[in-house]
Amino acid sequence: MTTGRWMDTNHVVHVGTSGFIAAYEDIFNGDPASDVVNMKLYDRCTFIIELAAGATGTATLTVESCDDTTPTTSTAVAFTYWVCTTPDTWGEATAAAAAGFTTTAGANNAYVVEVNSSELNSTDTYVRLQMTEVVDSPVDGGIVCILSDARYDRGIPLGALT
Repeated sequence: MTTGRWMDTNHVVHVGTSGFIAAYEDIFNGDPASDVVNMKLYDRCTFIIELAAGATGTATLTVESCDDTTPTTSTAVAFTYWVCTTPDTWGEATAAAAAGFTTTAGANNAYVVEVNSSELNSTDTYVRLQMTEVVDSPVDGGIVCILSDARYDRGIPLGALT
């Protein structure tokens, strides 16, 4: 039975970079990818990237369509993103090609990266966020993922990392 609450049709996944980043430290170090997320039961995947301290480090963000949780095969795909460089002012939606975009240097920025299941490659149902460091300077930050537009209402969301 659903209650009409947001969590009935959305699933929040704390995706680290193949695990948690120690103490919110240097999120782009080593060109990490987020955990692979299963979109099988959802139509939309939204990554929220919050960057705290770190004035000069940057990375190129791309979204990869994956065939399984390993992933055995991953393919960069086009996606949409938004940028926030002040506490409550977001830029317009921007379409990104499969090559992605490079973050802006500066502390206290946030990004929303969104991909729909229809934008994944072929029959893929898995997705991850790839972060490739451009300017090697520590940037503290974290990532959360929200799966939304559930194909079926559920009271308790199923895990999405397996």
